[in-house]
Amino acid sequence: MVDLDLKSIRARMEVSEEYRKGLVSLQDILAPAEFIVNPNLLQISGRLARVLFVFTYPRYLQTNWLSPLINYDIQMDVSMFVYPLESFEVMPRLTKKSTQLESSRRIEQEKGMIRSPELETAIGDIEELRDVLQRGELRLFQYALYFTIYGRTVEELDVLTKQLESSLGGMLAYTKQALLQMEDGFTSCLPICEDLLEIKRNLDTASLSTTFPFVSSTLSSDEGILYGINRHNNSLIIFDRFTLENANSTVFAKAGAGKSYAVKLEILRYLMLGVDVIVVDPENEYQKLCEAVGGVNLNISLTSHQRINPFDLARGVQEEEEGEDVLRATITGVKGLIGVMLGGIKPEEDGVIEKALYETYSLKDITADPQSHENPPPLMSDFVNVLSNMSMPAAQNLGLRLQKYTTGTFAGLFNQPTNIKLDRDFVVFSIRDLEDELRPVGMYMVLSFIWNMVRHREEMKPRVLVIDEAWWLMKFPDSANYLYTFAKRARKYYLGLTIITQDVEDFLESSQGRAVINNSSLQLLLKQSPASIDKVAEVFHLTEGEKFMLLESNVGQGLFFAGHSHVAIEIVASYTEDQIITTSPKQLLEMQKTVQPAKGEEEQEPKTGV
Repeated sequence: MVDLDLKSIRARMEVSEEYRKGLVSLQDILAPAEFIVNPNLLQISGRLARVLFVFTYPRYLQTNWLSPLINYDIQMDVSMFVYPLESFEVMPRLTKKSTQLESSRRIEQEKGMIRSPELETAIGDIEELRDVLQRGELRLFQYALYFTIYGRTVEELDVLTKQLESSLGGMLAYTKQALLQMEDGFTSCLPICEDLLEIKRNLDTASLSTTFPFVSSTLSSDEGILYGINRHNNSLIIFDRFTLENANSTVFAKAGAGKSYAVKLEILRYLMLGVDVIVVDPENEYQKLCEAVGGVNLNISLTSHQRINPFDLARGVQEEEEGEDVLRATITGVKGLIGVMLGGIKPEEDGVIEKALYETYSLKDITADPQSHENPPPLMSDFVNVLSNMSMPAAQNLGLRLQKYTTGTFAGLFNQPTNIKLDRDFVVFSIRDLEDELRPVGMYMVLSFIWNMVRHREEMKPRVLVIDEAWWLMKFPDSANYLYTFAKRARKYYLGLTIITQDVEDFLESSQGRAVINNSSLQLLLKQSPASIDKVAEVFHLTEGEKFMLLESNVGQGLFFAGHSHVAIEIVASYTEDQIITTSPKQLLEMQKTVQPAKGEEEQEPKTGV
């Protein structure tokens, strides 16, 4: 019975072993189709590979000395092995070696030979190492470094080998090919923690720390636009802001650092991808770009014929919004605009303004009923008349303070029906000709109009809204809160908000300004002034090296933040792009001289040679 049981067990084991051979394992999937081992290279599924090892290192190693090799644009595997050594095991060997070297020096001295710098250096190194090991300041390690490079042909592999050997040789780190050990070397570079070459060298803690490959971040993806060049490794920064959790962006830089240039370049490239762009332009910097791409430039000023009525209600209400919600949101927006006009609203005035606004809309038969929203909206003069007819002193006082916007100095700008539309891919609202006192009011009114149009347009498509010199809005609490609300809700309507400012201090000292930054997944920091660098470093958690970089950067250079990654960037443009977006006065004058013929040149008759 026992023999029968043993036979049955052996039979079952043989069957199960045969069964396992017929299964597909992970090794079958990962194994290459061919693996040919030659003395100086490997052939793996049509690709060639060669292994090199480092056998000697320089006396001094610079921090991050492997960075140039790690950033090579070649296919390469790098393997490092670190073997800790116990100090109590190393000390007797060092003592013995020091004794031998000291004995050799004494013998040479007794023979009258000149001193040997090499021998004295070795003795000094050993004694210094013994001191730090005894005090526990450093530890000793054995370190192995291997490279596996890949190529399609033998010639390509030879070129890559020479490049790697020359690069390391320039650092006084010398390499050799793993001749007759290519398979062991290839296995040592696989992520299985197996060192078959065992080409080790002794390094202390400080030297070993320099070998850590500090690899720079890359922001290259298969979609998006080119933002610039990564200054760490010369790779391209290709990114799509609409792939982040929100598409908001903030740009901080001192005057003349290239912030508007960078944003205009981004606009031009996003327009080629079919993204609509709207710009609030305080200095008329985007007019040339607007003309080049066939956009529309809307001039908002006291002398312009283009007008926006701040009392307009949103059209094309979405299904989830009721008429009462639309009316309430409109009144809240108008109340914020009035707060900016008056330089702030007192608590006792807030209720008066809200009551007067509801009465103003009621006079035009506009109520919570969505059908009534088709009626013509009221004007600022209607609101001022309602305030003047109210018996409360606060209402009459408010009416007197608002009269300059209806019959006074600023009459006409806020007191006429809207006669503009956002029906182009690129729309610029130019507020350069507005007086400084009206700049915040005009920007608030334009933003309110854009917000209503963006929220309720039937076609859902990606859009970018650029607000240049946004610090104007941060000067007043009502406009600052409105900008913060804008940044927080833009994502729901496929809108990316871009904030540009040079007054970093004013923007960051506001709680709303910091909240806007926190709700922006994309940030661009260009050259900063020494007065503001500490505040910027605190907000963006910059290192001392990054602070120095922002202080010493040239025009168009800085830091690019995208989500949790950030890299050093250099903004680059093609010749044609530069001609369209440049605002350099010197360059613009040269372009005008090139385009305009010399005086009297157009009157000359062409020479025919007859």
